[in-house]
Amino acid sequence: MNATPQQSAAPVPAPVRQTERAFDTTYPGLIDVSDFGNRPPEQTQPAFRSRALAAHAVRIMTDWTPEQAADCVIDGGQDQGIDAIAIDEANAHIYLVQAKWSPDGTAKADETAVHKLFAGLTLIDSGEAAQFNPRGQILAKRAHDLIGEKSTRITQVIALMGTKPPSPGVLQVIKNGENEFNSHGEYVDHHFLHAPDIHGLVLRDQQSDPVTLTATLHPWFSVPSPYLSYEGVVQAEEVATWAEHGNELFVRNIRNPLGLTPINKELLDTLTGEPSHFWYFNNGVTVLCDSLEAVPGSQKFPERHPVRLTAKGASVVNGAQTVRSVIDAAQQSEEAGLAQVTVRFIVTGGDTEFANRTTQATNRQNHITERDRIALDPVQAVLIAEFRAELGLVYSVRRSELEPQDDEGCSVVEAACALACAHTGSRFAARLVASGSTDVLWERGSSGIYDPLFRSVPSVYAIWNAVNVLRAVRTALRTEREQYAGRAAAVIDDGTFLITHLVFRQLLDQDAGMGEPDQSLAWAAEAKQQVPGLVKRAVPALVRALDEVGARSSLQRVCADPGQAADLVTAALTVLDGGGGEDAAAQYRRQEDKPRKTRRPNAVHVIVDRGALDEGAPLHLALYLQPEKEALAAWLDANPRRALAKWTNTNRARPIVWAADGNTYSPSGLIARMWELADWEGRPVSNQGTARWATQDGETLAILARRLLDGLEGEKDSE
Repeated sequence: MNATPQQSAAPVPAPVRQTERAFDTTYPGLIDVSDFGNRPPEQTQPAFRSRALAAHAVRIMTDWTPEQAADCVIDGGQDQGIDAIAIDEANAHIYLVQAKWSPDGTAKADETAVHKLFAGLTLIDSGEAAQFNPRGQILAKRAHDLIGEKSTRITQVIALMGTKPPSPGVLQVIKNGENEFNSHGEYVDHHFLHAPDIHGLVLRDQQSDPVTLTATLHPWFSVPSPYLSYEGVVQAEEVATWAEHGNELFVRNIRNPLGLTPINKELLDTLTGEPSHFWYFNNGVTVLCDSLEAVPGSQKFPERHPVRLTAKGASVVNGAQTVRSVIDAAQQSEEAGLAQVTVRFIVTGGDTEFANRTTQATNRQNHITERDRIALDPVQAVLIAEFRAELGLVYSVRRSELEPQDDEGCSVVEAACALACAHTGSRFAARLVASGSTDVLWERGSSGIYDPLFRSVPSVYAIWNAVNVLRAVRTALRTEREQYAGRAAAVIDDGTFLITHLVFRQLLDQDAGMGEPDQSLAWAAEAKQQVPGLVKRAVPALVRALDEVGARSSLQRVCADPGQAADLVTAALTVLDGGGGEDAAAQYRRQEDKPRKTRRPNAVHVIVDRGALDEGAPLHLALYLQPEKEALAAWLDANPRRALAKWTNTNRARPIVWAADGNTYSPSGLIARMWELADWEGRPVSNQGTARWATQDGETLAILARRLLDGLEGEKDSE
């Protein structure tokens, strides 16, 4: 039935959107819609989702895999009112499914459909399988045979993508039909599945299975209350086996393993060089778990013998760096497995508050920042799930070595920056500019930035659209930056977030739908097309507004005063409305034929001296020459860590810590080493390494150093 205009305008409920996405990603290739031939998607898609719903209902009732459930679907011509027949021979149970999909979540049961369902059951019970379609004949015959062999239960499952309870008429039809079949015993019953049940399995599918860890402790001791805990010594080779769980091992931790920080490099060196000393130098590991099974080696003298622990729902909440180092060391050296590690298991029994307090209190080995503590905010947990359910994207909260890139998703840092820029007021973007750091994002309370942005759960569409705009602005600014020198260049270097705010102000004036649910992401696509033009206008407008403040005023100093920052934004918007900004900024246009007076300093020295990158800032490989990309592609794919590194300010000669081996290199030295290890026969004699390593923002070290130098020149010109 065609929807009325009023129905079309109604927003699709979130559970329906998320279920659609789940069906469209889980069941393609499993659900047969070949009977629709070459019909257009608008005709095949509803049928596909209805059949996927039938398979989904089978999964809810049986806990089978999507493949097993899809094999039960018989919906189509001659299905006799039954959409799926699931036969659980081990438990002598048959499920007959009737599914009703609704794109707006309003499906409800009707008496006619229920009558058909009982008619189909009658055919199966009578052995008249020939009246079903080919797939239905096979399953109907198997069901009839099972009914004849043993006392078999039959459950009729009515799956409805809606929330309305069945009407009295529907319930009466079900009661009458069951009475006919149950005259000699309770064999036939029914079960309704509504939208919350259907969506519930979608959410469970997106959750990882709880981690179960095993460990042998010796020596050891236990504390029975108030929270049962065991503490003792575990061999490193056993800890190394925990690697099979990946980052799910750290799901309750404030952060993922940080990679090869200086502290973690020391751990690795001790494990591989002096494993017998590791226990003395390391604080150990704390594991929280939901339940714990302990099997002592002796009942009479348990403390004298090892105890074998099985921890369910386990997570390493302190010592993630230790565990990661043990895993890495075990791959490099068999001797590392001889080291001993202190491990403490604490059973929280689902006490979330205690678990969070323990997590925060036990993290001391590497410095804990306010940004790390954000990982415990329930709002962020909701966003992780919503990003996955609504958009199929990764939303990274904990600091980790691998953060989402490009269209994989985004981190909480990028999300917070984008939301700050998109805010209707300028104060958040101005604070980011004034501080020159994202650390201000995590300040709590009414005067901070974090709580106003995340006090309630933001729309994941608003976040992802905002992130796309921020990324597009950064890309456009890299192009614009080439056009300017002096003060205008400094404004671009320091004012990314304020320029992004100006872009948002123009975009949102045109269209306020940034946060509206739309899985096609049409808003972001259209916005990104407009961004280059908006940036081209916003830069000179901001420069002109800043010039009017004063010839010696810097953007960061102005942004340090909320009132002045607001006035600056208002003035820039006025320029944008009236035009003329381009002429005002013309004096700052770069003169390409102007010769350089002196040779520029070493790029690495400039970055270190200006403190432009934090200690441990993540870097990724950014190759730009096609022959080089092709020569290294297979070698990089074999180990993704080869394309990752971290920055260190402690070594001016070798500021890059390569994730693949933990050693320090100069940018060019590391590229040369990678060429060598990849056996690239056509490799050049030299390279510009700073042009091949990029920050999280996608800016190469070479570009970063150049804009820092241009900024210095701009400061001198304004003196």
